Amino acid sequence: MLMRTDPFRELDRLTQQVFGPDATRPTAMAMDAYRSGDDFFVHFDLPGIDPETIELDVERNVLNVRAERRSPAPEGAESLVAERPTGTFTRQLFLGDTLDTERIDASYESGVLTLRIPVAEQAKPRRIQITGGDRRRQLSS
Repeated sequence: MLMRTDPFRELDRLTQQVFGPDATRPTAMAMDAYRSGDDFFVHFDLPGIDPETIELDVERNVLNVRAERRSPAPEGAESLVAERPTGTFTRQLFLGDTLDTERIDASYESGVLTLRIPVAEQAKPRRIQITGGDRRRQLSS
C-alpha cells in the first residue's frame, strides 16, 4: 500500500501562489498514484526537466524523488517574463511494507516520470492446502 502523509503540501502550494517559488527551497511536484493488478503506479509531472537531473532513492520504505529545472535564459540575459518555476523539485513517498522496493521500474516520457512498484510476493494472496478427514480441499487466504 502507498501511504500519503504530507501535511504541509497545501500550505506550500498556497505560499508558492502568494509569494512565488523560492529557488533556494525545494518545491513539490504534482503526483497521481493508483493500483492496477499487482502493481502500484505513480506519475509525477516534471515538464521541461532534463532526465539527467532526476534522482530516485529508497531508504527504509521511503522513496525520495528529486529533479531540477534550470532557466533556459543564458547567464546575464534580461528576463521579461519568468512564470515557469525553476530550481529543485522534491517529493517524498512513504511506501508500505507490502511493496517490493527492490524491483521499482522508472521511466520518463513527455514530461512525466512514471514509477511501477510491484506488490511484494509475501503480500499477495495465496492458497493453503488443508489436509485431514477423507478428502483434501483448498482454502483461499
